[in-house]
Amino acid sequence: MKSQSSHSRPRMIASGVAVVFGILTIASGGRALFGGAAAQAAAGDAVPFVLWFNFLSGFAYVLAGFGIAMGRRWAVAFSIALVAAIAVVFALFGLHVYQGSAFEMRTVGAMTLRLLVWIAITAVAIQCAAAGGPKEN
Repeated sequence: MKSQSSHSRPRMIASGVAVVFGILTIASGGRALFGGAAAQAAAGDAVPFVLWFNFLSGFAYVLAGFGIAMGRRWAVAFSIALVAAIAVVFALFGLHVYQGSAFEMRTVGAMTLRLLVWIAITAVAIQCAAAGGPKEN
């Protein structure tokens, strides 16, 4: 069995990735939503509900990252909920595409990346919590 300190490095890497990923998500989503005509034109056929979800979820990513860094128990459940929410939005996006609506192909890649990154972050958070016993608050 690994000690709590042996899980500190993976936990800190996962939390750092979560925070940076969240900040980048907020910046890119904010630019597409609020950046004016040129930014909106560059977004192309972005799907509004996906764009808004991604922008708002960036704030949740930052929060989860800080919770993971502090070893908070709620951060594990929150990360699991983020994976579930991303998967649901990705499925709804798939339905949108299936119905023949306009979309950007880069959204498929972005949502795939988002889901895989959060599955990895969540797996690390779960593993570290099981080994080190997260704090109550």
